[in-house]
Amino acid sequence: MTAHDDIRSAYDKGKAFTEATNPGMEDALHARYGALLPGLSRDLVEMNGRIYPRGVLDEKTRELLTIAALTAQGGQTRPQLMIHVKAARALGLSREEIAEAIYQMSLYGGMPAMFNALNAAMDVFDAEGSA
Repeated sequence: MTAHDDIRSAYDKGKAFTEATNPGMEDALHARYGALLPGLSRDLVEMNGRIYPRGVLDEKTRELLTIAALTAQGGQTRPQLMIHVKAARALGLSREEIAEAIYQMSLYGGMPAMFNALNAAMDVFDAEGSA
């Protein structure tokens, strides 16, 4: 396998994963950032293809880790957190599992970060109910 094949494989894996968990992500990123940073959307899809399907940890666990990290970083991550909560739900994680991961981060990011993340998650849950 050549380096080009490896990159292509990572992109294909990332495309399959992002379309399953966040349909239209690459197109939305390209529409928003493509003129300023050509290739950014493709790079992110490829990066997802290198990280999420590595094995060892399943996709649900990786999403919970991502939610935990975004929670601990605080309120400035709300848009990304909502994307990953939605992706976690698409992978079959329950509302309670997501809430527990967020609550666990109150020990590491503090209560304000936990409440900000919990509110973001609840907004995703509420949108599910109205969809």
